Amino acid sequence: MKIVNYGSINLDHVYQVDHIVQPGETLLAAEQNLFCGGKGLNQSIALAKAGAEIFHAGVVGEDGDILLDALRDAGVDISNVRRAPGASAHTVIQVDRNGQNCIIVFSGENMHPSEADIDRILAGFSSDDAVLMQNELFNTPLMMRKAADKGMSIIFNPSPVNQEMLSYPLEAVSWFLLNEIEGEALTGETDPGKILDVLEKKYPHSSIVLTLGKDGAWAMTRNERFFQPAYKVKAVDTTAAGDTFTGYFLAGISSGMPIPDALRRAAFASSIAVSRKGAADSIPTVEEVNRAE
Repeated sequence: MKIVNYGSINLDHVYQVDHIVQPGETLLAAEQNLFCGGKGLNQSIALAKAGAEIFHAGVVGEDGDILLDALRDAGVDISNVRRAPGASAHTVIQVDRNGQNCIIVFSGENMHPSEADIDRILAGFSSDDAVLMQNELFNTPLMMRKAADKGMSIIFNPSPVNQEMLSYPLEAVSWFLLNEIEGEALTGETDPGKILDVLEKKYPHSSIVLTLGKDGAWAMTRNERFFQPAYKVKAVDTTAAGDTFTGYFLAGISSGMPIPDALRRAAFASSIAVSRKGAADSIPTVEEVNRAE
């Protein structure tokens, strides 16, 4: 199965701070770094490093060579990435002394894929393939509808959350991959068990992965539920933890791996990622995961 990731590609400006800045506060950063990032790019690189056949679809600006090189070097097919005039999308990320982060994403008008882009992308895939989406690119619901019409499996990571996503054709989603904040946005619940209960009722044909950070992760499919504890490590930077989990989990199930094994492997890969600085740069290769397991 081929996976096409309709996802963001950003330049990440990462600042190491004592604590996340508060309203009205001025804070000195201890360190600043520039990394390749965006949930889309991170997840594509994680999928490639985990051994999946992954194609990225998105837009980069005139300064996007470093982003394309990062995808290509990881083994991602970039034939569906369009170059646009102007600057690429970027983020501003604060990482505190405990490794927790907050993220601001800016995407200019030039970073918006068009309907023509979507039709061109989907022409290269069939009903045997899957499309992975986050909620960072313009025309995400249109991509969802067109992929569903083609019979493709739809994998949706609803991040960032907003009210508009509730109008998306979510009944077409095959897999939801979300954290507790995104789960609450879709269900109004905060308890993990209740989030799963509501999602099961609202989307009975969908499978769910609910990640809970240091509290582990749940997967739910065909009335079965599986729990995976988190591996205990000292967190340095959690920026790409969820994206690493997503990539390794999807690579596992797309290769026929049983869900409990895919959960375990994804959790282990994520534990390696949080022990390193950066986003895409922190994602381990499958060889590293195999050696460390």
